[in-house]
Amino acid sequence: MSFDIPDDRRYLESHEWALEENGVVRVGITDFAQDELGDVVFVELPDEGDHLEQDGDLGVIESIKAVSDLYAPVSGDVKAVNEELFNAPELVNDDPFGEGWMLELEADDLDELDALLSAAEYEDQIA
Repeated sequence: MSFDIPDDRRYLESHEWALEENGVVRVGITDFAQDELGDVVFVELPDEGDHLEQDGDLGVIESIKAVSDLYAPVSGDVKAVNEELFNAPELVNDDPFGEGWMLELEADDLDELDALLSAAEYEDQIA
């Protein structure tokens, strides 16, 4: 099976993605992750203003198959949370790289993105 892996993002081994634009890092889970989870029924995310540490807990995602922890790709303050997911968690399945994004972080240090996997490295990991 083939999964969408946009090359404009960086990836965690735990299947989160990070897309940086003007110092703000948008975060979600990958197409592979949503497929493995199955139908997403609940997403728990931090509040705006919360500070997250790289590789620290970002939240929880629950599907019909499993409950999984989510991890922050970079350290920073939560600038925005996708509140649509609270009423429509299926957006994570329908559009994991678009409308299914989870939150945006004001990154403390964008160099932390360099420690994440490239699209090619992530593709190798899930192959």
